[in-house]
Amino acid sequence: MAEEKKQSAATPDEEQVDASTGASTASDATNVTDQAEAAVASGEVSAEDLAEAVIEAEAAAIVDGAMDEVQAEAQAADSQREAAEWKDKYVRLHAEWDTYRRRTKEQQEVQKALAAEKLVTSLIPVIDDLERSIDYAEKNGETGLLDGVRAVLTKFVNTLEKDGVVVIDPKGQAFEALEAQAVGTVDDPSQPDETVNDVYQRGYKIGSKVLRPAMVTVTTGGPKREKPAEQDS
Repeated sequence: MAEEKKQSAATPDEEQVDASTGASTASDATNVTDQAEAAVASGEVSAEDLAEAVIEAEAAAIVDGAMDEVQAEAQAADSQREAAEWKDKYVRLHAEWDTYRRRTKEQQEVQKALAAEKLVTSLIPVIDDLERSIDYAEKNGETGLLDGVRAVLTKFVNTLEKDGVVVIDPKGQAFEALEAQAVGTVDDPSQPDETVNDVYQRGYKIGSKVLRPAMVTVTTGGPKREKPAEQDS
């Protein structure tokens, strides 16, 4: 019976020792310590049991502190991961926006070029008619008509050139198959071979795109044309 009483008496003191490890003030810690020493002095709690209780309380406190630190590190890691995810979303969204803006601009440029090509292509026959009118006036002495039509044609061509249209009129130049179509040959030993002798119908292009090649005749029987000197890169 005495032994049971001793063990039952030890339990509250152990709880007091455990509670002393979590006390927030110095007075509480002193009170618990005095109670523990009194319990040991009276024989209610052995020194070994007291020491064991203290060790267990300290171990529990260490474990609690370690768990709190682990939780804090986990929260910090979650915050960093979330920040990295938002940063990645921002970078990808910014890249997609740049791509969309670039493609939209390219599409607008293409549509603008197509519209200009369509307009110029539809106007080229009008230029041809004006040129034929000038040719007729020159051959039939219609001086007044000739001057008027020539002025209209000049103004018309200048307007197109301002919008990027380039007239292909290669008379006296080396024949270029990408911009001219040979419709005949002329035997002329005085000129280098494959020189444009005459232009029957001028061509037109926008930038590097040929809308219509020029119709020309080229010379044959002359000396071989010298290759242009290569420019230093």
